[in-house]
Amino acid sequence: MGKITFYEDRNFQGRSYECMSDCPDMSSYMSRCQSCRVESGCFMAYERPSFMGQQFFMRRGEYPDMQRMISMGMMFDNIRSCRMIPQHRGSFRMRIYERENFGGQMHEMSEDCDSIQERYRMSDCQSCNVMDGHWLMYEQPHFRGRQMYMRPGEYRSFREMGMGMGGMKFMSMRRINDMCN
Repeated sequence: MGKITFYEDRNFQGRSYECMSDCPDMSSYMSRCQSCRVESGCFMAYERPSFMGQQFFMRRGEYPDMQRMISMGMMFDNIRSCRMIPQHRGSFRMRIYERENFGGQMHEMSEDCDSIQERYRMSDCQSCNVMDGHWLMYEQPHFRGRQMYMRPGEYRSFREMGMGMGGMKFMSMRRINDMCN
């Protein structure tokens, strides 16, 4: 079970909103979010309502200033929705594909991959099938750049996912497992 508290102002000041599940639109609870505290579990924070736009992974800890979070990889300064990431205790399996609609090279993964180019000689990953576990996909090698949360399911086209991420490519992937303890 996860628990996150959002605050309107920096350094955990102003009105707050406590959340222990998905929240598709925080605007009815607060006008902005400038800091937050994750007490347990892991969450994905989104820049727009309905889990849209840029995403940022948040694990247990304090985030006193969203403006400073930009230096840690967050590409936006206000959270509008969040999704709790359930804990997964089983195996991890994902197939990544070079092209949309599961085309081109395919590789099955069960471990983190810090560079698909170095490990698989793939220059791009445009679709995937997550069979087991929850994963974070990163725009750049070595778990850097913009992020996207992938739960079990088929993702035929990252370009058409409506995430507001444009023609984003994914170059590294990490399992979400013990990061949430």
